[in-house]
Amino acid sequence: MTFTPDNDNLPEEPLIFIIIGRAYETGDANGVEIHVMLQAPDDDTAVREALNALAEEGFFQADLDQIGTLTDVPDEEPHASAYQGALEGEVSIIRFN
Repeated sequence: MTFTPDNDNLPEEPLIFIIIGRAYETGDANGVEIHVMLQAPDDDTAVREALNALAEEGFFQADLDQIGTLTDVPDEEPHASAYQGALEGEVSIIRFN
């Protein structure tokens, strides 16, 4: 007989994290403000995946200031598209110049 316990701690929706900070490319002393949106099981995994994605995009350093989960779907672009990408398993990086 197989029994699967009901765990009230598991979220019904996937956790979509938003990480806010500043990332630096080679030779860029000021850096660029970034928002990273991604799906992850916990905040440690979210930070690790965000840093990996930033490195793949050519950033050599990042100062991550805030992390949180989104409770509502964003209405405005570029966050609405980034949220949809995160739901599909992508790591979305939004750059502000």
